Amino acid sequence: MSGPHDVPATPEVYGLMAEFDDPDRLVEVTRGAFERGFRQMEAYTPFPVEGLDHALGYHRNKVPATVFAGALLGGLGGFLMQCWSAMYYYPHNIAGKPLYSWPAFIPITFETTVLGGAFAAVFGMLFYNGLPKLYHPVFNAPTFGLASDDRFFLCIQSRDPLFDPEETLAFLETCGPRSVSVVPY
Repeated sequence: MSGPHDVPATPEVYGLMAEFDDPDRLVEVTRGAFERGFRQMEAYTPFPVEGLDHALGYHRNKVPATVFAGALLGGLGGFLMQCWSAMYYYPHNIAGKPLYSWPAFIPITFETTVLGGAFAAVFGMLFYNGLPKLYHPVFNAPTFGLASDDRFFLCIQSRDPLFDPEETLAFLETCGPRSVSVVPY
């Protein structure tokens, strides 16, 4: 295990990052860190790892509710737009039918519902993931480029209330990582 032995306790440190070869080991260590009380931590993997979201403490996904709200607003907006245009903006008496003929509004209402849900899904996902983010302090970690190849990383951030540079370093080194490194800002 290689790693720093003198971690500066200054605001210039984003956190400590441990590198692992095995996704199961990452989940195990993440679960242990969560049980120890760490909450400000992130895991970086080359592919989705089963159980990692629960180990990090993410139990609720907000995107489905956002998609539902977007679809509801899209459908309601499409329906009201058609009502307004057919009844007030451009009223026409066609074949003696009433101006408010809701069955004719169903196809467009369906399409605007799907469109609203799709936009809410894309923009909700970007918002909840904090994207786009062109720079992140973990890019400064020495071997972080391998996170998109075959390595698994756990970063405990210095803003965590339980973060103590020496104790956190000792905890991470006892977990059997390939390496532990300081992540500067």
